Amino acid sequence: MDHAADLLVAADDGVEPLGAAAALSLGRHGPVLHALPADGPRPADEQPLSGASPGGASPGGPVMDTRPARADVLPDLVAAALADGGARPHRPELGPLVAAVPGDPQARNEARQALAAVDDEDVRLRSAVKARDGFFTTFCISPYSRYLARWCARRGLTPNQVTTASLATALTAAAAAATGTRGGFVAAGVLLILSFVLDCADGQLARYSLRYSTLGAWLDATFDRAKEYAYYAGLALGAARGGDDVWALALGAMVLQTCRHVVDFSFNEANHDATGNTSPTAALSDRLDGVGWTVWARRMIVLPIGERWAMIAVLTAVTTPRIVFYALLAGCAFAAAYTTAGRVLRSLTRRARRTDRAARALGDLADSGPLAEGFAVRFGGAARRLPALGPPAIALAGAAAPALTASLTPYGGPWTAVAALGYALTSGLAVARPLKGALDWLVPPVFRAAEYGTILVLAVRADVNGALPAAFGLVAAVAYHHYDTVYRIRGGTGAPPRWLVRAVGGHEGRILAVALAAALLGAPQFTIALTVLAVAVALVVVAESVRFWVSSGAPAVHDEGEPA
Repeated sequence: MDHAADLLVAADDGVEPLGAAAALSLGRHGPVLHALPADGPRPADEQPLSGASPGGASPGGPVMDTRPARADVLPDLVAAALADGGARPHRPELGPLVAAVPGDPQARNEARQALAAVDDEDVRLRSAVKARDGFFTTFCISPYSRYLARWCARRGLTPNQVTTASLATALTAAAAAATGTRGGFVAAGVLLILSFVLDCADGQLARYSLRYSTLGAWLDATFDRAKEYAYYAGLALGAARGGDDVWALALGAMVLQTCRHVVDFSFNEANHDATGNTSPTAALSDRLDGVGWTVWARRMIVLPIGERWAMIAVLTAVTTPRIVFYALLAGCAFAAAYTTAGRVLRSLTRRARRTDRAARALGDLADSGPLAEGFAVRFGGAARRLPALGPPAIALAGAAAPALTASLTPYGGPWTAVAALGYALTSGLAVARPLKGALDWLVPPVFRAAEYGTILVLAVRADVNGALPAAFGLVAAVAYHHYDTVYRIRGGTGAPPRWLVRAVGGHEGRILAVALAAALLGAPQFTIALTVLAVAVALVVVAESVRFWVSSGAPAVHDEGEPA
């Protein structure tokens, strides 16, 4: 007996299970029952006991009859037993799908009529589209990309192949932008939109064909960042061909975008399993989500990937790289201010009790190396006496020191290295106790801003050809490590191994290394040092990441662009 029959079978052998083909196919491609644990993450690509819905919910597991529990329906009995044991079985509505266990001829006839009214292919196609997405993606891409996904499915293409095609298209767009010609910029804009269409189609193909994989989730998560940042580099190269140096703007855009994502990741990890998790700000947000136009306005204002890539593509085609980066920096800065302010207000107005798991996740996101760990052990007693807002305040004060010192003192002097050593001390003090305070989730993004910002300032102050591109490569390699940490934590596997964090120095160790290189080496040699450090970090973190995701069974969970 297949899973669909198991799912809908009744106690007496004479009862015939009936269901829409899409509903039954979900049962054949997933487990009979999947219960969510009381604590722990829920992978985004797992939809336990889910069915398609009019809004396009992603089918990832079997479909279940959601009528009141009957004693003769086995899944209901199992679900009730799991609920009694403290688990949380998920019972969504079936939407337009039909699944029934008719017990008499009249019920069987009604079920068959309901089945005949279902357009199975239309339901399957609409269900391939994510229920919650940005305005541009929902109205300008998904109405067409889902047909591309179906075309790929009928020709035997896999989601991973489409994901790889999206990466190749984006890299081609970056190469076109790097030509520095108007024709190249127009081609780059068109190719970037095409890459985004393929990026949408790969997930829709996975949902349409029910072909999910750990490797595919990781490729999708990783390639999104690789495509965008490679395109920034292509724009910077193209501008340089025209005599305009915008590498500082490109690096600034990457720094801002990455720090903004870390704010989202850190806040969500701190609060996803918190108890007493309510606040007036959250209530206001829920009310705004009940008004049609505010839903789309709030999704657009955070500049999610669809809106962001559309803006970049159009501006690339009709303006210059400098204007692209000005618009990108302004938009991302506004989005970051909006989302961060909303999260701070939520944190200050709620009485949530954060769990040990959340504190561990924030500690892992901090990416502390040997220096910070040593200071944390040494000053652990003092840290326990800090006020509630002590850790984020200390982290912020310490983080400002290296970048400000690098900006205000002569390049090549020792003071930036001294400030970096002080930063290692304050960063250790900030994480010396569990990060369970109301605003402790700000500590990891503050550390990211300190590291990336210091590298950016020192590369600008070096004022030598190659320093900023080398700094761009170093920040890209370190950002990959930080995104990989997020994906592992959200996939439920914990942070990268401690040896990896120690091998690449931790955030405070890298700041100190860059500051010492600026103080001890001349500007040309400083560029070489940044390049060597970028290559070393990239080799270590990418090799370990590939090893882990190829051999692991964990899903790579990634989200961005959530409203505050």
